[in-house]
Amino acid sequence: MKVISAEYLTSVVESSKILQDGVEFAFVGRSNVGKSSFINSLVGQKKLSKISSMPGRTRMINYFLINKLFRFVDLPGYGYAKAGKQNKLIWANIMEDYLTTTSCLKRVFMLVDARIEPTELDLKMFKFLFYYGIPTTIVATKIDKLPKSKIGAYVQSIAKRLNVGKDNIIPYSSETNFNKDKILSILEQDMATM
Repeated sequence: MKVISAEYLTSVVESSKILQDGVEFAFVGRSNVGKSSFINSLVGQKKLSKISSMPGRTRMINYFLINKLFRFVDLPGYGYAKAGKQNKLIWANIMEDYLTTTSCLKRVFMLVDARIEPTELDLKMFKFLFYYGIPTTIVATKIDKLPKSKIGAYVQSIAKRLNVGKDNIIPYSSETNFNKDKILSILEQDMATM
C-alpha cells in the first residue's frame, strides 16, 4: 500500500461523538512511546500528528483520513504520571468506549518502547485487546536508539513479557522508516478483506 493522501479530520473528547462508520486503524501506547512520530512516518508527513516534547499531550481521540478511504485513530497515551487521577480516568473511559463500541475498528497497533520492558499498563492493555478479540499488531518503537546487535535481544524481552512469539513483534524506527513496508503491507491486507 502507498499512502497518497493524509489529512487531519476531527478530534473527539466525548464517547457520544465517536465515529461509527467507515474503516479505522487505531494506535495505542504509553505516553511518550512515539505514536505521533509513528503515524507521521507511515504517512510520510512530519506534522500531520502533532509531536510534543511533553508526554501526555494526546488527550482526545484524533482522527486522520488516509487515501480518502480509511482513518488512522490516535488514542490518548496512557501511564503519564503527572496527568492527575481525574484526567487518567477520563482518558481511560473514552479509550475503553472507543475500543469496545466502535463498529469501524479493523486493527489496533499497540506501540511499546523497544528500550523499555513493557509495563503493567502495557500488559493490561494487551490483555484487554486480547479479551475483546481485537486484531492487534505489536510495534516496538525507537529501535534506532539501540545498537543493531542488541535489537533482537530487546525484542525477545518484550515478547517474553507479553507472552507472545518474537515474530509477533515488529521493530520500527520512525527516524529511518525501518519496517514501514511491513506495516503498510498489514494495512493493505486488512483493506483487501473488507
